[in-house]
Amino acid sequence: MEFVVPALLIAVALIAVVTLAKSVRIVPQQRQDVVERLGRYKRTLNPGLNILVPFVDAVRTKVDMREQVVSFPPQPVITSDNLVVSIDTVLYFKVVDSVRATYEISNFLQAIEQLTVTTLRNVIGSLDLERALTSREEINRHLSGVLDETTGRWGIKVTRVEIKAIEPPPSIRDSMEKQMRAERDRRAAILNAEGHKQSQILSAEGEKQAAVLRADGDRQARILQAEGQAKAIRTVFDAIHQANPSQKVLAYQYLQALPQIANGTANKVWIVPAELTKALEGMGGALGGLSQMVGDAPSQEASEDASAVEREAAEAAQAAALAAEEIHNEVRVAEAQATGGKSPQGLPAPEPVSPASLLNDTSDQRERG
Repeated sequence: MEFVVPALLIAVALIAVVTLAKSVRIVPQQRQDVVERLGRYKRTLNPGLNILVPFVDAVRTKVDMREQVVSFPPQPVITSDNLVVSIDTVLYFKVVDSVRATYEISNFLQAIEQLTVTTLRNVIGSLDLERALTSREEINRHLSGVLDETTGRWGIKVTRVEIKAIEPPPSIRDSMEKQMRAERDRRAAILNAEGHKQSQILSAEGEKQAAVLRADGDRQARILQAEGQAKAIRTVFDAIHQANPSQKVLAYQYLQALPQIANGTANKVWIVPAELTKALEGMGGALGGLSQMVGDAPSQEASEDASAVEREAAEAAQAAALAAEEIHNEVRVAEAQATGGKSPQGLPAPEPVSPASLLNDTSDQRERG
């Protein structure tokens, strides 16, 4: 009897603890518990502390109200051009009505997966491979609309459907890679050709502008050079007319230029001009008649200057005559070499002009003057 009372007390305490545990239910945030009383739906427990009738009320399911993500395994789908592609899908959903999600369908995840597969096959079956690869947004919208309409009766809201991957057969992938490589090569060749074309155009335009600028610069330089020469000639011409030189000065300048004319290395034939004797005559007459000009009687210094000028003129005439004689001799030698020692038939060869004759002519002219 002593052991029965403590055992009863212990049993009562255990029953009290169990009853308290059965009657008190704490529900965490973002979860709802569906409660049944004697096998029939009674109420839904919200987050927080809830009291149940022990041994009468029981929790049927615990529904997570957060948005959930489910990734379905790859599914083989046949396109409209009879190609089998493998498609991976990702589904985002949330439970909006825990009671209907519990009692309207036994396993809503499996139902959503099967509905996604069938809808995906219907959508992809109406598209070819190229369009299926480039129309993911359209496929996602169509899947989301169909799933949302169907799962709404189950108390589930499909928020988003994404196609994770579309895998064509290996042979098709190889062909697509070759096609893309050829397309990239074509674009690269086009870009290179366009770049070469642009470079050629720019180079041609640069050369054109450079040629135009060079031609313009050459034209300007020639214009300036011609203007400079014209100005120089005009200046010399004006200076000559202002100085009013006499025949004496011109003859003296002509005699000074004769050695330079005969000094050229390319001169094979040198013709003594007919004006030479006239120039010498004018020089002699000018030098001889200085003392006879009216009002121009030379002084002793002028006579000395005239003698110096006469000597210079004589020396210039002698140098010119010697140069003419040397050139004449060279011409005769060249003619003899060209004709083999025979004189060519034709006009007679001109007689060489000797320095003595030129000087004698000049002296005679001075005496006559």
